[in-house]
Amino acid sequence: MRIPRIAYAAYGFALLIVVLDQLTKAWILSLPDVASVHQIPPGYVFTEVLPPILRFTFVQNTGVSFGLFGGGGARWGLTIFSLIVSAGLAWWATRSDRRLLIGAIGLVMGGALGNVIDRVRFGYVVDFIDFSRTGVFPWVFNVADSAITVGVVLLILDSLLSERTAPVGAAPEKS
Repeated sequence: MRIPRIAYAAYGFALLIVVLDQLTKAWILSLPDVASVHQIPPGYVFTEVLPPILRFTFVQNTGVSFGLFGGGGARWGLTIFSLIVSAGLAWWATRSDRRLLIGAIGLVMGGALGNVIDRVRFGYVVDFIDFSRTGVFPWVFNVADSAITVGVVLLILDSLLSERTAPVGAAPEKS
């Protein structure tokens, strides 16, 4: 199978997100003076960045993005699901020709893979970006979660824009 050049852009975005996600997690986990990440207690505040708006807080996320559906029993199920979704997105990228869609696919794929790495390494996803003290956004998240969220918003936007630009009476474009 020949992979179109534009698909490599999605793979590049995914790789960029994985690298940024893992680098930020490695940096945050290096802040406390401990021999193992497992010695950092959940809820440990690394630093107050913009008090009281933003702080970096250690959370062991056993669920999906923003801690939804947590509990820890689904580690391998979530890992396999994320790998299947990423493979599906990688395939979708080979069938797509719209730049916005390619960017969205890359963001979601990279975010999913960044969190898969944590699940395999630690048994949970490392979350640390904490806006919860604002009372507006109660979840602690990471770069991968942010990429997934932005990617999904872009997927919706691409869907709306592609429907809007289709000629009246034309069959919907296949991606």
